[in-house]
Amino acid sequence: MDTRHSPSPSPARPPSGASRTPARRPSRATARAAAALLAASALLVSGCAAGQGTAADGTVTAALAALPASTPSTLSPYYTQKLSWRECGAPGFQCATMKVPLDYDKPGSGDIKLAVSRKKATGKGKPLGSLLVNPGGPGGSAIGYLQSYAAIGYPAEVRARYDMVAVDPRGVARSEPVECLDGRQMDAFTLTDTTPDDARERDALTDADRKFAEGCGKHSARLLRHVSTVEAARDMDVLRELLGDEKLNYVGASYGTFLGATYAGLFPHRTGRLVLDGAMDPSLDARQINLDQTAGFETAFQAFAEDCVKQADCPLDGKDATPAQVGDRLERFFRELDAHPIPAGDADGRRLTESLATIGVIAAMYDQSSWEQLREALNSAMDEKDGAGLLSLSDSYYERDARGHYSNLMMANTAVNCLDLPPAFDSPEQVQKALPDFEKASPVFGPSLAWSSLNCTYWPVKATGEPHRIEAKGAAPIVVVGTTRDPATPYRWARSLSRQLSSGRLLTYEGDGHTAYGRGSTCVDSAIDTYLLHGTPPAEGKRCT
Repeated sequence: MDTRHSPSPSPARPPSGASRTPARRPSRATARAAAALLAASALLVSGCAAGQGTAADGTVTAALAALPASTPSTLSPYYTQKLSWRECGAPGFQCATMKVPLDYDKPGSGDIKLAVSRKKATGKGKPLGSLLVNPGGPGGSAIGYLQSYAAIGYPAEVRARYDMVAVDPRGVARSEPVECLDGRQMDAFTLTDTTPDDARERDALTDADRKFAEGCGKHSARLLRHVSTVEAARDMDVLRELLGDEKLNYVGASYGTFLGATYAGLFPHRTGRLVLDGAMDPSLDARQINLDQTAGFETAFQAFAEDCVKQADCPLDGKDATPAQVGDRLERFFRELDAHPIPAGDADGRRLTESLATIGVIAAMYDQSSWEQLREALNSAMDEKDGAGLLSLSDSYYERDARGHYSNLMMANTAVNCLDLPPAFDSPEQVQKALPDFEKASPVFGPSLAWSSLNCTYWPVKATGEPHRIEAKGAAPIVVVGTTRDPATPYRWARSLSRQLSSGRLLTYEGDGHTAYGRGSTCVDSAIDTYLLHGTPPAEGKRCT
């Protein structure tokens, strides 16, 4: 999804073009969700042939074709470069910089420098090579995820046998980041009303999207045509070679599943043990992705509502309310904020608006461990007119720090999504016509997520990708993980991807939250650890709680 403040395999403004959602910030409880947001899509680029396939809805789509097994001589300088490792970050971590071509079809047209980090295997036993990790987004920092969670929080047995490795994809964080707006401009962007009530507010929203796109075109013109998922997957193959691995072993969450599946489609003969957790479906167009995510966040909210009414501190109509009444009360609260934003104790004078509150609630839907924090934030906002708690949730989603600085998560998120898929809508009029479908999918979030889907409409670079299937014929078994009540990557996406992949094996987690590995299910963790350590995939149809 695209997100100004929206969900997706990453969050920002809800859906649009591909995925307006960023990856969540890792912590033991929510790191997997750090893959978050959303969402995005798939694409074909020049040089990648396509076969024919049939999407879940019956439409015919292209199948991503594998690249030749041999590496073109024009790419040899990249595949034979030497990484110069240095100490960095926390003790035990090393960093390096690698070069990849800006344009794989024209390797002589310039390079991009990508940041890489690793932590060497820590235990005894036969080394298994490298395990590359990516938390999603698009736009989430894989190095940040590695250093704050994966290399210290993955099971000890896995860290003992694998060198834990991450590369920030092109355009992201430490790897020549896409830049669009400064902090004050981002504040204005995130404050934009995404539930316009009249022509003036619709014009303000479209104007904000245009300014965002213009900013990206002005500050990152060189990069915008070359931050596609296919290119990022090709970068991972260069890294695989530089690490000395015959095959790529990988754990990707949320959008990271699309990146990993794309790698498998392009390089099935070099695909090792791949775990795709919180899977995306590359056969869907942007509108369907955003609509599915809207329904996914409604499902997550209903789970929250059912839990909330059992709690003494439920702020949404009390302990005797029904889940439906909880939703009605939240809608009324959003409307009140739309008319009268409330103070939030912000040093920069920001008040809690409907748009920021919506993102704050959406942020808490990624992991049920955030539900208590959400109840406290809603109580403060609704009873005491103190919006600080919801603003904090929104800021964490957008990766805005106390100094008013934003990471480039939302900028990279939009740049990748808008290149990977044509926009969900071509005009505000199309959004207006689609509103009933989005409102049906989610009375609470539907309108905001529908209007947020305009961000790719004004993008300065035409999309190079289209919906397609990924089959990866000849690849080793690939484990696809789906959570039944995942808000950002609905369970049916995992089912679809596992069926597209010729060697896909679906592992189902019956639970809440975004992604499943490391979330607390011994069944899920054991199945994935066994696969990573021994190469044995879960039994067909395996379900966990």
